[in-house]
Amino acid sequence: MTTQNMAYDNKSIVQQALTALVATGDVDALAPLLSDDFLHHRPDATFHTKPEWLAAVGAALVPLAGMQVEIQHVLADGEHVVMHSRRRLPGAGPEITVVDIWRLNDGLITEAWEIIEPTSHAAANLKWWEIR
Repeated sequence: MTTQNMAYDNKSIVQQALTALVATGDVDALAPLLSDDFLHHRPDATFHTKPEWLAAVGAALVPLAGMQVEIQHVLADGEHVVMHSRRRLPGAGPEITVVDIWRLNDGLITEAWEIIEPTSHAAANLKWWEIR
């Protein structure tokens, strides 16, 4: 299998997983696509195992029912897939920008990293760039 084919397959696996999750809200549809040693990393240096992450996603889906997901980019390079999306929370909830990084091995998602930022905070969060 070429690197290009592997990237395409990994990209398809991630898109399949997220489509099933967003379209159906069914966390069980996601479980078979995750390796048993799956780890979800957070920016605050905490992480979740497969059962912990599936439980957290399942709990979040109820209040997030009706969330709109607009995928901006899906890029694949070897074992990594990156997705950039904008999500609008139901009701008067804020728009958030999300970057997910997925690592796959043997056709299963083995690691995930996620950065979530309220879109309205983006300008304020760039202040640290400014020269003082």
